[in-house]
Amino acid sequence: MEEEGADFRCWDELIPDALGLIFRNLSLQEILTVVPRVCKSWGRAVIGPYCWQEIDIEEWSNRSEPEHIDRMLRLLITRSCGSLRKLCVSGLHNDLIFSFIAEHAGALQTLRLPRSDMSDSMVEQVAGRFSTVTFLDLSYCGKIGAPALEAIGKHCKLLTGLRRNMHPLDTEGKISQEDEARAIATTMPKLKQLEMAYLLIDTESVLEIISSCTELEFLDLRGCWSVKLDMKYLEDKFPKLKVLGPYVVDHYERNGWEDCSDYSDSFYDYESFDGMWDDEESLELRFYEGFDEDNGYGWPPSP
Repeated sequence: MEEEGADFRCWDELIPDALGLIFRNLSLQEILTVVPRVCKSWGRAVIGPYCWQEIDIEEWSNRSEPEHIDRMLRLLITRSCGSLRKLCVSGLHNDLIFSFIAEHAGALQTLRLPRSDMSDSMVEQVAGRFSTVTFLDLSYCGKIGAPALEAIGKHCKLLTGLRRNMHPLDTEGKISQEDEARAIATTMPKLKQLEMAYLLIDTESVLEIISSCTELEFLDLRGCWSVKLDMKYLEDKFPKLKVLGPYVVDHYERNGWEDCSDYSDSFYDYESFDGMWDDEESLELRFYEGFDEDNGYGWPPSP
């Protein structure tokens, strides 16, 4: 009997780092609700930084209320204890939560903040805290412009990837965004990937970027209708560079804006978040009990 038992391992004896790596394969809800109730060691792993070095709540945040996004971010980022390396969230609704992220960005490398409402002035104020970031997504952020991009470029010297795509409706009524292109060209020389779909830019500003960012390998110009590039010249002069657009029929032309954030098939029950924030100490329990066995989501019964 002892020999047979020797082949088994106690899961609750795994070191927290190993548990954190395993739990990353689970959904946000499973980590917050199911895992803590399995055993004490798993609960400690979830409360500690081991599960939160990479936080991806972008899908959840697309369907959540701003106050819920704010509280979830504060909870999870605090748990990361300064070890946060990747953060993906959509729809930050003010400067305060962006500033909070900046305060905990000491180890941050990947930051995705599409459809967020931070301002130029706040980005300029805290850009220095993002010095370790190598990839940044500021797509559909309508309240920032060239000043924010310039501040980021001056402080984020390791930046190799920037996503600054816009929706056609976001640029309606604007005359030009060439100042954004020039801010990128003058402050982000190490870029390898740059996405600028639907920005109101011209050929000259794009050529300035290509000439200044000599390591550029991919450039997305979908919907930048004023840009006219000599592709033969680019192939000869910049053989490593791949350009997408400007003339590409994508989902905006075919289906409209709804497809960009359509998570109707998601298993999240967003109405269950109402009232769950009254006591953050019991977040896991409230999150878990917000689902019942017959709701069609396939959740296991409460232990």
